[in-house]
Amino acid sequence: MFKADLFKGKTFLVTGGGTGLGKTMLDKFLELGADAVICGRRGSVLEETAHEMMGKYQGRRVHTYTCDIKVAPAVEEMIDAIWREVGPLDGLVNNAAGNFISQTKDLSPRGFDAIAGIVFHGSFYVTHACGKRWIAEGRKASVLSILTTWVWTGSPYVVPSAMSKAGVAVMTQSLAVEWGRYGIRLNAIAPGPFPTEGAWARLNPMGENDRYKDRNPMQRVGRHSELANMAAFLMCEEVEYINGEVIAIDGGAGIMGAGTFSNMLGYGEQDWQKIREAIQSTNAADKAKRG
Repeated sequence: MFKADLFKGKTFLVTGGGTGLGKTMLDKFLELGADAVICGRRGSVLEETAHEMMGKYQGRRVHTYTCDIKVAPAVEEMIDAIWREVGPLDGLVNNAAGNFISQTKDLSPRGFDAIAGIVFHGSFYVTHACGKRWIAEGRKASVLSILTTWVWTGSPYVVPSAMSKAGVAVMTQSLAVEWGRYGIRLNAIAPGPFPTEGAWARLNPMGENDRYKDRNPMQRVGRHSELANMAAFLMCEEVEYINGEVIAIDGGAGIMGAGTFSNMLGYGEQDWQKIREAIQSTNAADKAKRG
């Protein structure tokens, strides 16, 4: 459905591009002719993904930068290095995120800050660092942020993520107006459930896959390729009059019933203890992988 050279000559930065949906979108951009930069906290994962993708798409370049986007000076340093070593970017995908299921009464400030730091602060830091360079150089560019349908409805048990992504939605609309005159446009995708290894272990620790079928008019979860196609569509210049939009891709679940996790209102303390233990086990495994 896309021209093979749609993104020829373009370079996009995908935050959190080493795994999950970020990797899926990276794959699509490379398939359509782009070069790319990916960043994240785990350098070995980034390098593995870059090696895999450059082997799959001969002639394409994937540059990697290890960066904790919660830290503003680290973001500035990374974007400086990209401009110096790779060249100016043509687009940014704010994909990096974190989330976990928790009763809000049990949240610690540290747990809240971990999510808000990546999603809310990190998305702004990277967008701001790229945007001011594009404006100074008179470059057109596109920013795409990956949100959720909770930005409209809210959702119990994921309050830090819902709050943070709602903030990024407002950033998208605000900067679409402020920066539109410079040829910089901002849009966002609000996905429903798209299973990924990392996120799914924290958002569906009980393995209740049937609930997504029951609460979705299409009776299934999303396919990664569907989100990648939407991302490619919104990033291409052929639709550059689309600006300031947050577009849902959820099979219609958002209009069927608000709140992805509202079915969990009936859970008892034993259920929540199982959830906490499952998420702690996933976190410990991830920490072991990072060394």
